[in-house]
Amino acid sequence: MNRGGPMRAVQKSQRLRETGKKTSTATSQCDFTILFTIILLVLFGIVMIFSSSYYYALNHFSDMYHFFKKQLLWAVFGMGCMLIMMNYNYHKLKKWSVVIYFISNVFLVLVLFIGREVKGSKRWIFGFQPSELAKLAIILFMAYIIANRRETLKTFKGFMFYLSFVVIPVILIAAQNLSTAIVVLFIGFSILFIASPKIWYFVVMSIPIFIGGGIAVLLPQFAYRFGRIKIWKNPWIDPTGLGFQTIQSLYAVGSGGLFGLGLGQSRQKLGFIPEAHNDIIFSIVCEELGLIGAIALLSLFLILIWKGIKVAMNAPDLFGCLLASGMVCQIGVQVLINVAVITNTIPVTGMPLPFISYGGSSLTLIMIGMGILLNISRYSKVKG
Repeated sequence: MNRGGPMRAVQKSQRLRETGKKTSTATSQCDFTILFTIILLVLFGIVMIFSSSYYYALNHFSDMYHFFKKQLLWAVFGMGCMLIMMNYNYHKLKKWSVVIYFISNVFLVLVLFIGREVKGSKRWIFGFQPSELAKLAIILFMAYIIANRRETLKTFKGFMFYLSFVVIPVILIAAQNLSTAIVVLFIGFSILFIASPKIWYFVVMSIPIFIGGGIAVLLPQFAYRFGRIKIWKNPWIDPTGLGFQTIQSLYAVGSGGLFGLGLGQSRQKLGFIPEAHNDIIFSIVCEELGLIGAIALLSLFLILIWKGIKVAMNAPDLFGCLLASGMVCQIGVQVLINVAVITNTIPVTGMPLPFISYGGSSLTLIMIGMGILLNISRYSKVKG
C-alpha cells in the first residue's frame, strides 16, 4: 500500500495552515455573537447620538438631524469596511503592518504642525484623527514583529527594543492628547505582557515610567492637569467653570434613576452638558434609560470583550492571538476610562465611548479592527 500520498497530503495541509490559507479545519463562519453585538452597539450609538444631539444641532446648524445623518453615513461606511476585513485573511495584514505603522507616525508628526486646532489641541488633519489610526497601527505592528521573532523577548534588551516601537507614537500623541497616549501605551504593554515570558521586565519598567510621568506633570505646559485633579476631588469649588461639565454629568447620571426619564427626555442635554453627543454621551444614556439601560449597554461591551478573549485564546497562531488581544484591550480600556470619567472616578479627560460617541474616525477604525477580529474568529481552533 502506498503511504506516500496520504503523508504528502498531511504535510501539505500543515504548510497551508502555517501560511494562513483556508484548510478543512477552517470555517467559513465568523463568530455571530460578536457580529450581532457589534451591530447592536452601532445601532444603539446612532439612536443615542440623535437623542443627545438634536437640541444642539438645531441651535447651531438649524438642522436637528445634522449629527445623526453624518454618523449614519460613517456607520454605513464603517460597516462596509468591517465586512471587507471580515473576509480578508488576517495573515495578509503582515505585509501591511510596517507600512501602516510608518504612515501613522508620519501623520502624528504632521498633525503637530499643520493639524486643525480645536479647544487648544491639534488632533485633526485632513478630516481625521491620526491618534485613532495609531491604535490600530500599534496593534498590527506589535503583533507582526513579535510573532516573527518572539524569542527576542527572552532578553531584556529585546524587550526594550520592542517597547521602543510603542513609546514613539505614545510620545507623539501625548504632546496633544494624553488620554489617547495612555490607551496606546496600554495596548502596547498588553501585547508585550501576553507575549513576554519575563514578568519582571514590566516591574523594572514601571519605575522609570512613574518617575518620567511625575516629572512630566511638573512641566509648565502640564500645569493645567493639577487643576483637573482639584476639580476631580471637589468639582463644586468651580461649579460654573472647570467643574461645570463634571457636575452636570453627575446630575444626568443621578436623575436617571432605575428606568430613566425616557428616550429623548434628557434635560441636561438642553444646554447644560456641552456637546453631549461626544465623549460625555454615557451620562445621557444613564439619564434617559436609567440604570437598566446603562447596565444593558455595559453588558454588550462585556459580551464583546469576553468573546474577543475567547477568539484570542483559540487563535491558530501567535499573530492572530496578539491581534485579537490588542483589539479587545482597546475596547476594554476605552470603555473603562469613559465610564470612570462620567462617574467622576478619575479626573476629566477626553475619551470616546466605542461605537457610541460621535466621530467618524473613531467609528470607522474601530469597525475595521472588529472586522479583523471577526476574520480571526473564522479560523478559531474551538468554536462557540
